[in-house]
Amino acid sequence: MKKTALALLVCLLSAGAYAQNQGQNQQGQSAQGANALDAAMKESLKKDKEKSDKAITEEKSAAKANTWLDRAKTYQNIAAQAPELDPNAATVAYDAYKKVVELDKDKKGGPGRLAKEADEALKGQSMYATLMNAGAAKYQAKEFGEAVKLMRMAGDIMPKDTTAALFTGIAAQQNQDNTLAKEAFERYAVNGGKDPSVYYSLATLYRNDKETDKAMAALDKGLAALPGNKDLQAEKVNIMLSSGQTEQAIASMKELVAKDPNNVQNLLNLGILYDNAAGKLSEQIRKAEGEARKGGDAQKKLADDKATLDAYTAEIARLNAALKKQPKNAAELRRQLTDVQNKQKELKASVAQAQTEAQQAASSPSSEGAGQLGDLKKQYEEQRAQAKQYYDKVLAIEPNNYDANFNLGVFYFNEAVELKKSVDQMSMADYQKNGKQIDGQVCGKFKQAEPYFLKAKAVKEEADLVENLNTLQNVLKQYEQNKIVCVESK
Repeated sequence: MKKTALALLVCLLSAGAYAQNQGQNQQGQSAQGANALDAAMKESLKKDKEKSDKAITEEKSAAKANTWLDRAKTYQNIAAQAPELDPNAATVAYDAYKKVVELDKDKKGGPGRLAKEADEALKGQSMYATLMNAGAAKYQAKEFGEAVKLMRMAGDIMPKDTTAALFTGIAAQQNQDNTLAKEAFERYAVNGGKDPSVYYSLATLYRNDKETDKAMAALDKGLAALPGNKDLQAEKVNIMLSSGQTEQAIASMKELVAKDPNNVQNLLNLGILYDNAAGKLSEQIRKAEGEARKGGDAQKKLADDKATLDAYTAEIARLNAALKKQPKNAAELRRQLTDVQNKQKELKASVAQAQTEAQQAASSPSSEGAGQLGDLKKQYEEQRAQAKQYYDKVLAIEPNNYDANFNLGVFYFNEAVELKKSVDQMSMADYQKNGKQIDGQVCGKFKQAEPYFLKAKAVKEEADLVENLNTLQNVLKQYEQNKIVCVESK
């Protein structure tokens, strides 16, 4: 983003030179050459200015179109040759030409000769260059609002021009008018502009305003103008990811890889995309397993409550029978009977609630059974395999790539952690039977992570990497102390 902004700024700062070249038919040089003006010429312009300023204050002369035409030409020359005489000379000239068109009418009410001349000037290259040059000067003076105004006026003179649209958009951004910036950059696109940084900036403006569809459309326009541009294509992938369109992002990145199979960054990005997709599936798996356990817990609670309810029913029957056989103990037996009946009533409500929860768990789509969970786990393994494949491709081209080494270290470390969970959940009997063997596989996965972390550390030492490596090496020491042999697998 900083690189893009810098490139655009350099373009803008050349606007003055561009305007100078376009305005070579004007008298003298542009504002940048003001210091080299002949003193006599400068004095002459000053006198012409004073004469014009006075003329428009006099009622008779102010009513003449010729007065305003002279004023327009005078101020246009000032804007081009000596802008220090009036920093707003370009705008004054533009407005004066408009005044000529307003005042000069023929006998039929149509435009007169002077009005036609002024109208041509308002649509001409010279006035365009005057306004662009003035706009660039305002920009450099950080008067961004005035720069936008002047450049928009230039754009109105030549609506098909890309330069005015480009600089208007940049100045509008500096003026924090993102709505106008988007409008200007859209005009640049319509007019056939081919600077990729403009399309990137336009997409960013839309993205910041959460207009994802328009951001994607802006990038598509850029790719239509610049087929195969890798930066624009990569930004499309970023937007897809940020908006949850992982599958589309993977498909787009694969297109880039197909066009340039040895592009390390594209291969790395594709590996990361698959890694992220696997991460999301992992969350879904944990949720599905949790729901499955929840369903089992509900069934167990229902069974336990029913068993207790049966016990209460039997106890009530026993107490009723005792009342008939032991009338002397009737008071105590009735107290016990009332207590058990109250508990039975409470438990019946609990059973009803447990039945509802068990039914909900049984009908929940997320706990439809091992089939759905199995599908999620299969997809998870496929995504992880794809991630590893692309990381390996990166290292085949660039063995010291920090990110690929770091990510593969994390890849094997996480595999070890997941496998360790199965060991932790074993009963003592199961562990005595299979635990040590699986522990060896867990240790092997941790061991596979180590060389990747070490290679990444040799490239650069970042805090996350150092922390992960220290944790890994401490874990491996524990396995060594417990005399567990690490069994590495592919």
